[in-house]
Amino acid sequence: MHRHGYKGTKFGRERDQREALVKGLAESLIIHGRIVTTVPKAKTVVPYVEKLITKAKKGDLHNRRLIISSLQTVSTAHRLVDELAPKLGGRNSGYFRIVRKDNRRGDNAEMAEVSFVDDLQEAPVAKAAVKAPAKQHHDQDEVKTTPVKKATPGANRTVKASDNHLSHKPAVQVRKSGER
Repeated sequence: MHRHGYKGTKFGRERDQREALVKGLAESLIIHGRIVTTVPKAKTVVPYVEKLITKAKKGDLHNRRLIISSLQTVSTAHRLVDELAPKLGGRNSGYFRIVRKDNRRGDNAEMAEVSFVDDLQEAPVAKAAVKAPAKQHHDQDEVKTTPVKKATPGANRTVKASDNHLSHKPAVQVRKSGER
């Protein structure tokens, strides 16, 4: 059988399970800065996260939404765009290194550690320019109330349904308590 057109490692999983696995590994890598996993999983997650970092460096709304859809939680996506991407500004690609470790004891699988090439703890975070606060209209902040007119004693008045917009009843005649 030919091997043409079969791109990527399947990991013995269905497509949705495989995508969830890669999203989870990417999320752990962004949160912790390093992960230890098998070599094929490491080789799969590195290009995935590098593409996300390239989108995060642009930082516009569209790319932020693409990153949110590519990760499991929104907070991790915001961390990638706001904290990690500015620290990686001096590098165009090659953000990660894969270091092979000893084989796993149970199944003898080849293990690897994936970590950032740059030390992100020491790199300063680029600060956004401070914007002047928007001009506020004080008219919108205040709650406008209209005074309620009290009925004079003994005067008959008719309350229309349009006056009481919450009522679904027809117009009601209000009279003094002693009258019939």
